[in-house]
Amino acid sequence: MQAIKAAFRALAAGSLFLAAGALPALAQSDELVVYNAQHDNLTRDWAAGFTKETGIKVTIRKGSDMDMANQLVLEGERTPADVFLTENSPAMQLVASKGLFAKVDAATNALIPAQYRPADGSWVGIAARSTVFVYNKTKLKPEDLPKTMAELADPKWAGRWGASPSGADFQAIVGAFLQLKGEAATVAWLNGMKANFKPYRGNGNALRGANAGEVEGSLIYHYYYFNDQAKTGENSNNIASHYFRNQDPGAFVSVSGGGVLAASKRKEQAQAFLRWIAGKGGQEVLRTGDSFEYAIGNGAESNAKLEPIAKLDAPKVEASTLDNKKVTDLMTAAGLL
Repeated sequence: MQAIKAAFRALAAGSLFLAAGALPALAQSDELVVYNAQHDNLTRDWAAGFTKETGIKVTIRKGSDMDMANQLVLEGERTPADVFLTENSPAMQLVASKGLFAKVDAATNALIPAQYRPADGSWVGIAARSTVFVYNKTKLKPEDLPKTMAELADPKWAGRWGASPSGADFQAIVGAFLQLKGEAATVAWLNGMKANFKPYRGNGNALRGANAGEVEGSLIYHYYYFNDQAKTGENSNNIASHYFRNQDPGAFVSVSGGGVLAASKRKEQAQAFLRWIAGKGGQEVLRTGDSFEYAIGNGAESNAKLEPIAKLDAPKVEASTLDNKKVTDLMTAAGLL
């Protein structure tokens, strides 16, 4: 530990040999500024671990995926941000499409499997979350659950399920459906959803609605159930989680991303922070912490309470091409936004 701290206090004079995934030698500098659209507690744990190991302090500015992405686009080269972290990949790709990211260091990319990062190296995956249908065990039997996400558009599901369409989480799920099934099928599904579902503001409320029996189930991400169970369980004790599997759009695994801003005046420190998150330290926070998101680093283990990510049988979705603008246009046309 002392050696690592010393390395970060040393000037980068080229005398330090770096193994793959090792942190570089850096001079002390001003605090890193992170625009954070990830869960606040998770990013604070990451920042605390990084600061403890390197001595580099981190300032966190919190916002939602697309709000932060749009702010970065508006600020352009004037942004004070050094690093951008998101819950879902469409926000990362919006910033990348404007050429606002520096390339992620090769040593950082090497820590994350290719399926969880874009080929152009503009950003890198740091965590993941699975789509799931949480259902009320007193209302639905396992044999009566939908076999596919598409079934939720069937009239037989009218009034029986909930979702939070205004959030980035759900829009990423729709983006995966669009990529996998095409526009015509997505429009048909969204129209069926509009006729069938009960809207909630926030996935936590969609979970509560299913738990209370307002609906029989809700389409959300997996970790809301685990977060509630880790507390009092009052909003999830009647709930079980249904994983669609079979490479169905409902088995979509969304990638949380991290990127270094090209305008950063502290690129070395920013790259080091991103590498720490993608590496052993950051991925261990996912295993031992209370975020209940999936660790995705090479060889990293997730929280033991989670359904193993390898058993989800998720569809192959190119995270860097999820089209959020098209999704919101289609959802608006369907009357969902």
